[in-house]
Amino acid sequence: MEKELYFKDLGLSESILTAIGKKGYEKPSPIQALCIPRLLEGTKDVIGQAQTGTGKTAAFSLPIIDKIECSKNVQAIVLAPTRELVIQVAEEINSLKGKKKLRILPIYGGSNIVHQMKKLKEGIDIVVGTPGRVIDLLNRKNLVLSDIQYFILDEADEMLNMGFVEDIENILQHTPSEKKMLFFSATMPKEILVIAKRYMRDYEVLAVKNKELTTSLTEQIYFEVTRENKFEALCRVIDIEKDFYGIIFCQTKNDVNDIALKLAERGYDADCIHGDVTQSQREKVLKKFKNQTINILIATDVAARGIDVNNLTHVINYSLPQEAESYVHRIGRTGRAGKEGTAITFVTPREYRKLLHIQKVANTEIVKKKLPKVKEILKNKESNFIETIDSSLEMKNYETYNKLAKKLIEKNENIEELLAAVLKVALGDELESDTYQEIEETSFRSDSRGEMSDRGRRSRKEMHDPTLDGLTRLFIAKGNKDGMNVGQLVGLICAKAKIKRNLIKNAQVFEKFSFVSVPFNEAEMVIKAFQQEKVNQGKQSLVEKAKK
Repeated sequence: MEKELYFKDLGLSESILTAIGKKGYEKPSPIQALCIPRLLEGTKDVIGQAQTGTGKTAAFSLPIIDKIECSKNVQAIVLAPTRELVIQVAEEINSLKGKKKLRILPIYGGSNIVHQMKKLKEGIDIVVGTPGRVIDLLNRKNLVLSDIQYFILDEADEMLNMGFVEDIENILQHTPSEKKMLFFSATMPKEILVIAKRYMRDYEVLAVKNKELTTSLTEQIYFEVTRENKFEALCRVIDIEKDFYGIIFCQTKNDVNDIALKLAERGYDADCIHGDVTQSQREKVLKKFKNQTINILIATDVAARGIDVNNLTHVINYSLPQEAESYVHRIGRTGRAGKEGTAITFVTPREYRKLLHIQKVANTEIVKKKLPKVKEILKNKESNFIETIDSSLEMKNYETYNKLAKKLIEKNENIEELLAAVLKVALGDELESDTYQEIEETSFRSDSRGEMSDRGRRSRKEMHDPTLDGLTRLFIAKGNKDGMNVGQLVGLICAKAKIKRNLIKNAQVFEKFSFVSVPFNEAEMVIKAFQQEKVNQGKQSLVEKAKK
């Protein structure tokens, strides 16, 4: 049996241990236990691999805080792929430094560069930044990296995915050859090792073993569905839970937008983030999600990096990721902080082999289950509603409505019918079974070519969606900068043009403009409804047919 490790066993100074203790930390995570002693020794460069939520930031921050002293020049630089991650890392380092008078500065695009230049001139010990802003300040000669002792890449795999290789190499040209290099990543693509061989001298890879990568507190299940039934399956999964609070992962920005639009149409409190969402809009969405103003966030893998939420109930893989390690990275966002969570994966016939590969590589078991039946969901909703009413009766917080209740009772002798009518008004169609579409039972098998097919697949005629025919693409001169998201855009069009939400397809919101697709007749209605609204000093209509 292995001896339990504590932070005091890793070689950290008393001042650092005191700072850690004030935060309530005693035992290091696996990646911290591996990396901290090596970085304190300082004999080799390090590549550390572990999923999000396992304490990678502390793994590299604690040794650096312990080793460097205040100086006029920058002593360490941490590069991260997104502005939010930069802020998060800088805040974490600040919280770990204790009484040590180190100056940490986050630098990223979209913030006041003059303020950053002023701070650098005053003296900064640790810079945390995005590659673009770092290069900008290097070119202006405001940021000097000639004396740094540490060069750190955080989320190195995503830095590569986002095309930052040339930027990283550019920044490295401004650094001394005598420095320690640290790469931290959730996955380990071969490109990271290529860069390591090119720029690191003597390095080692410190990876958390596969069996430790999967969060033990996360229940992992999958549902077999056809592609056209995925959204209906998603709604059932959300509705069967009393207090759903989770992230839905998609492969593409189009899928993210599409699901966000459809969920908004059905009245769910949901929003989305992806690569085309501006930083200001992203921050608004994440604030709403962390405050639980919305309980559903739809995101791509890259956009979700840096989100630090510990109390998620669910992570849903709307589509499987390309890499097994990315799957582990996704599901690691639930089952944190000692709380149980559930990871759900929708698997189509074509994805079944990939699922088997993920289970093998991640050394984990993903259990097959059947989708909740409509009757089961409605029964749960009914039970939850009765529980809510019982709680209200116990708390006696309904006095405001006593007079109204008496008036209704006086006018209606049949109390049962009266209560049913009140429930109908209060719940709408919440307990109506026809709000759910049928999902045909699906099972997979291998065909003669060794590919997966679907016994329950419907005919092509049944699968065809006639609402996708004859669509007109519309351009709307409003975007994120106007406070628009998918839900608000759809709501605006529906209210103004008096058309149904389900007729609006493929909504996309960008910084300064948006697109939607609607059937030909409704497109004319939308254009007519907005014809009096002009932009660009009256030269352009707010809504126009998109140019091909």
